[in-house]
Amino acid sequence: MSEITHRKKRLSSFKLIVLGFASVIVLGALILMLPFSSTAGVVTPFHEALFTSTSAVCVTGLVVQDTGSYWSAFGQTVILLMIQIGGLGVVTVAAFFAMLSGRKISLMQRSTMQDAISAPKVGGIVRLTRFIVRGTFLIELIGMLVMLPTFCGKFGIKGIWMAAFHSISAFCNAGFDILGTAENKYPSLTEYIGEPTINIAIMLLIIVGGIGFLTWDDIYTNKWHFKKYRMQSKVILVTTAILIIAPAVFFFFCDFTGMPLGERILASLFQSVTPRTAGFNTADLPAMTGSSKAIMILLMLVGGSPGSTAGGMKTTTFAVLILSAFSVCRKKDDAEVYGRRIDGSTVKNAVTIAVMYFLLFFIGGIVISMAEGLPLSTCLYETASAVGTVGLTLGITPQLGILSQLILIVLMYLGRVGGLTLIYAAISNKNQSVAKLPLEKITVG
Repeated sequence: MSEITHRKKRLSSFKLIVLGFASVIVLGALILMLPFSSTAGVVTPFHEALFTSTSAVCVTGLVVQDTGSYWSAFGQTVILLMIQIGGLGVVTVAAFFAMLSGRKISLMQRSTMQDAISAPKVGGIVRLTRFIVRGTFLIELIGMLVMLPTFCGKFGIKGIWMAAFHSISAFCNAGFDILGTAENKYPSLTEYIGEPTINIAIMLLIIVGGIGFLTWDDIYTNKWHFKKYRMQSKVILVTTAILIIAPAVFFFFCDFTGMPLGERILASLFQSVTPRTAGFNTADLPAMTGSSKAIMILLMLVGGSPGSTAGGMKTTTFAVLILSAFSVCRKKDDAEVYGRRIDGSTVKNAVTIAVMYFLLFFIGGIVISMAEGLPLSTCLYETASAVGTVGLTLGITPQLGILSQLILIVLMYLGRVGGLTLIYAAISNKNQSVAKLPLEKITVG
């Protein structure tokens, strides 16, 4: 007994995060296998249940069975709970329940919470966790109420469930939808391509969920005083704006040319927002141009921001790489942003993360292409979607074999828990983290 206790104490915060996500995934898969989780009342094969559970907990959205038609109300509820846990983070949810029960949060637990949400310091972590959970439920409720009239107008009383499910799925950047039927599977939000309310509500939920909890805290504390924000929040907000506006302009001129102006603007903006890492789509993705698909692959790999509901290598990682490249072009020794030097260790972490994501994305795409006999470009789109925890697909996911599904499962898991988290969990029991950097540095990964 003492040996087990000793081992628990030796677990680093990174190992707790890694094992926490894995435990929820396996438990969710076992529940989804039960007959009453499916509408047909059959036992779902383990690899399909595991794929769905991983996609939900890792807030990805790739599916091998249509969520709306295959899973029962119970199964959909289980999926939604896993999305909520995965979006907030296993550690954050556990800490919140511990606080509700009145338990005292130890220093070790606070340190784990700090690593889980990429907070810069342990101080104030309990207050921040309460703020995150309350803010999450409030924003999801507002999103649900905004979409309620549209969904209730079409589905009646069932529209309440539709609005709640899609609000949580959008805020958590999951991309799961329950609009599919036996006759029309995997529709995502294509029938709402010109509907302003659904488009705007989903886009705002995705953006708010993807900018990170610390950025919320900055906005809440400092309001419109941008100069008072943390440097990381400034970088996140500026990078996010650029990564939404620039691709949207490209899509506007290269795709959707046959649409009315208003619908064309909505489609361009939505397809620019959703790869970061939401997984919904209103347009026919296979019909988009090859150059647009390539841009979407890059957006999927970048993903959201540190300490958010989104995955990917993160906007700060992308920004550090770009700033570092600019510093080399200008023959400067160090990268700078807002008059502050970016620490060399931060640049090294950014390069490490980027290399890891590109290798996983590229190797996974090659293996799936060879195994399935599919074009490499199509498979790379799929693996970028998986490792970026996005959920967009060109339609090949349900037809993939077990080997290819297992590759996507691994990529989704690695993309959600983060590459550096896994490295630190493997090599150290110490609570060291890229999140524990002075405020003049930027958290990456």
